[in-house]
Amino acid sequence: MKFRSILLFSISSIVFLIGSVELLAQSNSERPNVILMMTDDQGWGDTGYNGHPHLKTPNLDRMSREGVRFDRFYSAAAMCSPTRGSVYTGRNPYRFGITYAMKGRLEDTEIPITTVVKNAGYTTGHFGKWHLGTLSRTKGDQSRWGAFEEDPVRYYCPPWERDVDESFVTESKVPTWDPLLHPGTIIKRPTDGASVAGLKGSSYGNDYFVGEGRIETENMEGDDSRIIMDRAIPFIQKAVDRDQPFFAVIWFHTPHSPVVGGDKYRAMYKEHPEDTQHYYACVTAMDEQVGRLRSTLSELGVADNTMVWFCSDNGPARQGSPRHVGSPGHLSGYKLSIQEGGIRVPGLLVWPDQIKKPITVSEPCVTSDYFPTILSSLGIDLPNDRIYDGIDLWPLIQGQSKERTKPIGFLNKEAAEAVWMGSRYKLISTPDSDRLFDIVKDPAEKADLSADLPAIAESMKHELNEWKTGVLAEMSSIQ
Repeated sequence: MKFRSILLFSISSIVFLIGSVELLAQSNSERPNVILMMTDDQGWGDTGYNGHPHLKTPNLDRMSREGVRFDRFYSAAAMCSPTRGSVYTGRNPYRFGITYAMKGRLEDTEIPITTVVKNAGYTTGHFGKWHLGTLSRTKGDQSRWGAFEEDPVRYYCPPWERDVDESFVTESKVPTWDPLLHPGTIIKRPTDGASVAGLKGSSYGNDYFVGEGRIETENMEGDDSRIIMDRAIPFIQKAVDRDQPFFAVIWFHTPHSPVVGGDKYRAMYKEHPEDTQHYYACVTAMDEQVGRLRSTLSELGVADNTMVWFCSDNGPARQGSPRHVGSPGHLSGYKLSIQEGGIRVPGLLVWPDQIKKPITVSEPCVTSDYFPTILSSLGIDLPNDRIYDGIDLWPLIQGQSKERTKPIGFLNKEAAEAVWMGSRYKLISTPDSDRLFDIVKDPAEKADLSADLPAIAESMKHELNEWKTGVLAEMSSIQ
């Protein structure tokens, strides 16, 4: 199996190199740049443009008015690491064993999008959260647990070994303000004692890595989103100076716990309770960096030919978690749930050269779609040696297609829960029952239609089972 995987990867690499010849024939100034931004635990309702009554996100709101607004954009999972794997591969994360946070890694047999674009002459960078494997074989992450803790060597998978030229990454979470420092007790519980409170200001225990065994310690005070952007922008500037197209992944930690807002941003929400101030503050601080990025692209003269994508990795953490007041909007469910609130997230794209007026896409789209959509933009064909769960979104964006051409499958809780999502209907299948919802008319999933529409439910269940069998067969082949 290992030999076959290496052979398939080699064949795919040849296909990529052949496909890259035509692309390289273009001048660098004609080749689009790509930026993928992602937040962590930001709910569908946690933006001004989606109707939040208090949260200030003027730069995301501006993106929604200028480019593509995806009203049904989904994370590939209701949990962080699996969704991130889908972005890099275009495949459902269960196919390569990333089924939960810190479980699985971006396997050697997968073809990361960074490999594809690097073969095509792009410089690549990843900034912020990684969460697709361990960054050190020896040094533990403060939050490391499960497979990562038990076997850090097996799950060693830093971005610099996945064709990322420049990295500034953490293995998992950090505080959203002063990311290297422990915030202490941020919510009062009977179990919280002096030992927790006394940690405030000490080392949090998670590091920013810039290479193997290399940890960054300078310029690490204040807003974590700003600290991340302080590394991403110079990477972009250097690429522009060299007249080289760039591919940048910017994955903010905001608003994942520990949620800490800076005083400047908390003052914008002084009429709200303290916990709410912190949450809103870190989201608004992140939004400010989105605006800073776009202004920099304009100043460098590359804004028009740069596609900038934005989404969240899953829905908001359940309210009641420390300082979490995130909103799924009108949807039901939170992070870890395959109800809409757990997987439907903000989704945006701006690319002035190609998107001249605001567009709203109401069909379901998912993070697995990034891979084929971006490759289509670059004129590179998908390799034909593997199954992709994502699709090319350009027919939907350009109005050439009115419906998604392939349903979206979701697996959750070690595959016991599964979803088959079409343009209109959503089937939720568990060991106890199958429920069918008209997700267009009933996005809050209040009315189960499985008894009223048995033929549709049965057909969708058959398709789901066929898809699920194939996905789990791939996962079982991972050694």
